[in-house]
Amino acid sequence: MAGHSKWANIKRRKGAQDAKRAKVFTRILKEIAIAVKEGGGPDPDANPRLRLAIANGKGVNMPKDNINRAIKKASDKDSESYQEVTYEGYGPGGIALFVEATTDNINRTVSNVRAIFNKYGGSLGTNGSLEFIFDRKGVFSIPLIAIEGKDMDEFEMELIDGGAEEVEKDEEFVIVYTSFEDFGNMQKKLEELGIEPESQELQRIPKTTSSLDLEEGKKVLNIIEKFEEDDDVNTVYHNMEMTEELAAEME
Repeated sequence: MAGHSKWANIKRRKGAQDAKRAKVFTRILKEIAIAVKEGGGPDPDANPRLRLAIANGKGVNMPKDNINRAIKKASDKDSESYQEVTYEGYGPGGIALFVEATTDNINRTVSNVRAIFNKYGGSLGTNGSLEFIFDRKGVFSIPLIAIEGKDMDEFEMELIDGGAEEVEKDEEFVIVYTSFEDFGNMQKKLEELGIEPESQELQRIPKTTSSLDLEEGKKVLNIIEKFEEDDDVNTVYHNMEMTEELAAEME
């Protein structure tokens, strides 16, 4: 999976630099609402999806009161309902773009997504058209401080036992990749080890990447940024190769 972790790390670093804390909180609050309504009620012990949403909230230091209020609000049968939707298409230079959103108004969301594709040099495609480009993988970001003092070789063996396909380390995190099917197994393994990831989520990882020149690449970064500014959009995945030049544009 060479190159994928670099892509993920740049994506994470950009999010931190942009300080999109409020948007991250909003996304997690929506995840909590969906988990309560669709995943099995307000008890995290009996609702794995809610347990995951709460864990991701803790990973970004969301106050416990915020989490509890969101669970209580979602338990009200009259509270707003959200739907998870995805949109697929191509951006400048033929780069594949996979947009994940959570919305209480699908007409508004699809209208906004289509407008961004059209205005910034892209084209909205049909759902399923990019399935061959991306793999759905479990991605766990573990702060190095969480494994301080552990023997790294032994730790990696434990992760492999939990379903890790690849384990990569940078200056701040250990990034663990699993198959879609082993996502739950890795969650259980990390719980057994007493390790709390900063984030644990299913991501769409490109099987291969496409390279563009700097000017065309900047157009792709621009359309991604426009999507990310939309309140309904959670995440935008792409298959553009992140060169050092492009990474510098994101700083």
